[in-house]
Amino acid sequence: MDVAALAGVSAQTVSRVARGEATVRPGTARRVRDAMEQLGYSPSRAARALRYGQFGTVGMVAHRLARTGESRTVEAVVEAAQAEGYTVTLVDVASPEPDDVSAAVARLSHQDIDGLIIVRAETATPDTLALPAHLPVVVSDSRFVGHHPAVGADQTGGARTAVGHLLGLGHACVHHLAGPEDSTPARQREESWRKALAEAGATAPEVVRGDWSAASGYDAGRALAADPRVTAVFAANDEMAAGLIRALHEAGRAIPGDVSVVGFDDIDLSAQLWPPLTTIEQDFAEIGRRLVNLLLRQVRDAEDLADTHEVVPVRLVERSSTAPPRSTP
Repeated sequence: MDVAALAGVSAQTVSRVARGEATVRPGTARRVRDAMEQLGYSPSRAARALRYGQFGTVGMVAHRLARTGESRTVEAVVEAAQAEGYTVTLVDVASPEPDDVSAAVARLSHQDIDGLIIVRAETATPDTLALPAHLPVVVSDSRFVGHHPAVGADQTGGARTAVGHLLGLGHACVHHLAGPEDSTPARQREESWRKALAEAGATAPEVVRGDWSAASGYDAGRALAADPRVTAVFAANDEMAAGLIRALHEAGRAIPGDVSVVGFDDIDLSAQLWPPLTTIEQDFAEIGRRLVNLLLRQVRDAEDLADTHEVVPVRLVERSSTAPPRSTP
């Protein structure tokens, strides 16, 4: 009431501004916020929860935000939540171990959240991950289907598409620059690479492994660059592909004349590499929207979505880093 009197508006208008609703004129909203600041007023989340049954806050647990997949998924979730009028409280766990993830969830559950999004549980399983009873949860990890709703990109289909593209160009074999062994997406992409080669009648060569970083791609890529039998490489992400491209250039291997390279993610840098990188595009914005949508369907409508698993399609973005081989190795 004090804020309303100072701003010259109704108490209902102050409430709408406090909730972040877009129905208030910008000039009016500015006067209300100025009055709030002058009076030292901040909305009470506890009072809002008592009145509306919700806190207007989503909890999110993530691991290794420096990684492209995690950071872009977090960004997409924040944008989607804000569009629905929710704020996001984020905890970045030190490791993907079940105890650490469970501890992070416990901290968030005491911070007045309406529901929880786990970006990636990695080594945790439905049996090892302790979650508060009755807390709406959605996970960006297909292993939790049947326990919690899940959303994820088509990792398997993406890897198959990458390998199929290279085989279709005439390469007899496709080498793989894989991600770390403790990463679920890395394992899924590696398994799909193996299956795609087996179905094509090709033997999978030894995997060369990195840690998602461009530096690790460069280090691993030097071994691939030194092997004259290598004519095509599927890198598990674009950063490692960038390091691989540098290693190939330094070894005098032309791209795509001597070696074709395909990445995964389609980060902004991919189109700026030389040559521009052929890659598999993940729609992180759509993943974020779907995660928030499944969570809010539980929060607002109490839907039981435990068996829901939504797979977001990926697509091949063909650029200049791939071409038919010059000759059969």
